[in-house]
Amino acid sequence: MIDWTERLLLGLDERELVEMPSLSCRVHQGLVEPLTFLQQRAASAGFILKVASSYRSFERQLLIWNNKARGLRPVLNDAGVALDINLLSARDKVFAILRWSALPGASRHHWGTDIDVYDGSRIDDNYQLQLTVEETQGNGPFAEFHYWLSDELAMCSSDFYHPDFYRPYAQDRGGIAPEPWHLSYAPLANAFAQQLTLPLLRQQLEQTDLELKHTVLEHLDEIYQRFIRVE
Repeated sequence: MIDWTERLLLGLDERELVEMPSLSCRVHQGLVEPLTFLQQRAASAGFILKVASSYRSFERQLLIWNNKARGLRPVLNDAGVALDINLLSARDKVFAILRWSALPGASRHHWGTDIDVYDGSRIDDNYQLQLTVEETQGNGPFAEFHYWLSDELAMCSSDFYHPDFYRPYAQDRGGIAPEPWHLSYAPLANAFAQQLTLPLLRQQLEQTDLELKHTVLEHLDEIYQRFIRVE
């Protein structure tokens, strides 16, 4: 039997979540104060911090996964170009999906501690947000914001600075593709990450209507090390 704390880890329990109307998102209650502080810091620097994604339930992540596995949503290669998944083996399909989308039950967004952010001051209402690395560099609309954010995050380790956010996917380690927009609140997220064990994840997936489930379970040890245990 999975208890409520384990259900929280898997995105199956929402009792710790609260609404943040100022950012139109739902997050873990412990994220409200530091995220509000970061929002204010961004505003003082001339940016409008917005949240593209915050809490995401297990069912939502499952829908994303299954739609990608069924070819109903694009699966991208490293260059961001859509693949023809019909040409891939089952194993290659799984690892191609994992490059850009978390396995249900293993998404850090399940905890309400992680957010995808962008700068609303450099785009208009007609802009189609992509959340690509290109948007965050060079002439991208969010480049200036991310340069500022990098400096801001560098201060998170200092004693006087409160928020303690970091980018768990800042670098390509051969697992999840780089996501400079993905911020994690360390005091909560690191604790949850340690509690999300391989046996717990396997138990949940075994009873889930997951596309490519046999292949996922066959390679779950490797998936856990490459895509879930972010150090």
